[in-house]
Amino acid sequence: MSQLPVWLRGLLRRRPSTPGPLCVIGDVHGQLAKLVKLLRAARLVDGDLAWSGGQAALWFIGDFVDRGPDGIGVIELVMRLQEEARAADGQVGALLGNHDVLLLAAKRFGGLRVQGRNNGSFLEDWKESGGQESDLARLRGRHRDWIAALPAMALVGQRLLAHADSTMYLDYGFSVKDVNKRIRAVLQGDEAKAWARLLDDFGRKREFVGEQPIAQVRDFLALYGGQQLVHGHSPIRTMSDLRPEETVSPWVYADGLCVNVDGGMGTTGPGFVAELPPLGERVMRR
Repeated sequence: MSQLPVWLRGLLRRRPSTPGPLCVIGDVHGQLAKLVKLLRAARLVDGDLAWSGGQAALWFIGDFVDRGPDGIGVIELVMRLQEEARAADGQVGALLGNHDVLLLAAKRFGGLRVQGRNNGSFLEDWKESGGQESDLARLRGRHRDWIAALPAMALVGQRLLAHADSTMYLDYGFSVKDVNKRIRAVLQGDEAKAWARLLDDFGRKREFVGEQPIAQVRDFLALYGGQQLVHGHSPIRTMSDLRPEETVSPWVYADGLCVNVDGGMGTTGPGFVAELPPLGERVMRR
């Protein structure tokens, strides 16, 4: 081995990497203090908020802003953790949520109203949905570019991750790649009607609840891949008898095909970090 180049000897000495756990966190909604508490408790960041998750994969399910006081602070933390996790052979992934689109729309179109849409202007819609003036004031080009480039869906192992619990993605393509490409094209364009349509589509939720939709979610998964859908968008308290403070673990439903990770952080829920085991094993809070 001594005759080999130094860089190659280093690679040969390195142990084979073992994939870390898959962790998912639901809608944060500007609650930076809650997020920091959860990440520290899960040992994904250290006392200085630096990545300490090693090779773990952490995915945010979207809706970083609105309702809570510091959406821009949440975005900046996630952006930094993405870089630090990558350097440690870990991963921090992030999906696009409807409130993230609302913030961009409020910034880009302001008081513009789209004909045929009765929900007011983009700015009014954002304010009514919990938009925070401080987020709009602090929003910079790097934040806008980051949000606009977020995927709408992701396949992670045998799981399909998407923000919304609806079939709205079918209107944008029949593969994860196509959906992401077409929604990204909307956010990188200036066609107000396309933005308005996307926001209307993103408003749909709870389409997989009940016995009839089980076949629908099976078809949805068969089309996009994956054996289980992991989503946020609909707070668990709206789908169960749990009070917000009791929402401390994922809600598995639709015959095990769906996992809701929206812990209601935007209101009074504490939120949670869900560690997703191999399919067939019980989903746990980390």
